[in-house]
Order: sequence, then structure tokens, then C-alpha cells
Amino acid sequence: MSFKRSIAAGLMVFLAISGAMSSASAEPFKIVGFGDSLMAGFGLGPDQGFTDRLQAALGARGQDVIVANAGVSGDTTSGGLARLDWSVPDGTQLVILELGANDMLRGVSPDITRKNLDEMLSKLKQRKIAVLLAGMRAAPNLGPDYQNAFDAIFPDLAKKYEVVLYPFFLDGVAGQPGMQLEDGLHPSAKGVDQMVERILPTVEKVIATVPGNS
Repeated sequence: MSFKRSIAAGLMVFLAISGAMSSASAEPFKIVGFGDSLMAGFGLGPDQGFTDRLQAALGARGQDVIVANAGVSGDTTSGGLARLDWSVPDGTQLVILELGANDMLRGVSPDITRKNLDEMLSKLKQRKIAVLLAGMRAAPNLGPDYQNAFDAIFPDLAKKYEVVLYPFFLDGVAGQPGMQLEDGLHPSAKGVDQMVERILPTVEKVIATVPGNS
């Protein structure tokens, strides 16, 4: 009986150690929200920005994730390309790439915007980091030629690099009363919640495609 108790005790210790090791090795899924003021949370309070609300929403659905905020207010695609390598650390598994709005507001040539986003997607692909490309739309007052050239950038690049496209990052918020701050450009806290609710299924879809997370 003493021998059997020793075996049983040893087995329990082994299982406890194995469980602890398994828990330690299970790290959260790492997402980086890479973008401009729309990603950074301009004009919002603590925990009201897109990355915070997305992390909370994913967590509520049982996803063990960390969503880092790499948004910089005023950033263009040129600025994003310049800081991409050090803003997206090794170990990142998914980047939500949201840039282009400031290019459009400044009237930057769509050719430049396309080139910069193309280079960013190429770099991320070389690093084997999954990407969810968040699209933007040009304001109608810029004219149909600019609008058509700009709006085509995002679906074209998503197809070229075989990444998932979320067609319009401000879907459900742009032009909607109560969903934007007084400047009429940035989402309010209510607007951010709307954005997160709408993009959440797409984010989960992409997470499921990353090796080891299906």
C-alpha cells in the first residue's frame, strides 16, 4: 500500500508540474494596431481607444490576446513606413494596418500612398506576420479621379498580398450623429465601440487562420 501511495503521489506531482508548464507556455496572441489617430485613440479617455476596446471584446469572447497600440496621431503612410520595423516587435502574430486617412486629407498622390502601403505589406509578409488591412475612403470633395484612385488602393493590395481586407475602418461611424467627436473626423467612445463590434468577426476570422490558433 505504501508503494502504491508513493506512485500515486508521484503521478499527482508530475501532472501538477506538467499543467504548470503548459500554462506557462500558453502565451497570449499578440496583435499590433498600427495606424494613425484613429488607432491611437485621439480625444478619448483611458481604455476608450480602439485597441483597448478590441482587446476587451476579444477577451469577452474567450480569446487570450494582447492588442498593442502603435497608432501615431497625424501619421501618414510615409511616416508609417519609416517606423514600421521598430513599431512592430518580433513575436507579433497579427497587424491591423490602418493608414491612409492623413494622406487623403493632405491630398497626397494616391500613387505615393499605394507605394508606401505596398512596401509595408511586403515587409510584414517577409516577417511572416498576418495582416488585416483596414481600408479608408476618400472624401467626395477631392473629385472623382482622386476618389477612384485612392479607394482602389486597399482592395488591390489586399488581393496582391492575399490578406484580409476590412473595407472601411470607420464603417458605421463616419457621418453618423453621436459617433464622432466635435471635429467630425475622429470617433467618439460610442463610435469606437461601434467600430469594434463591426470589425470583431473579421479579426476573429484572421486569428483563426494563423498557425496554432485555429
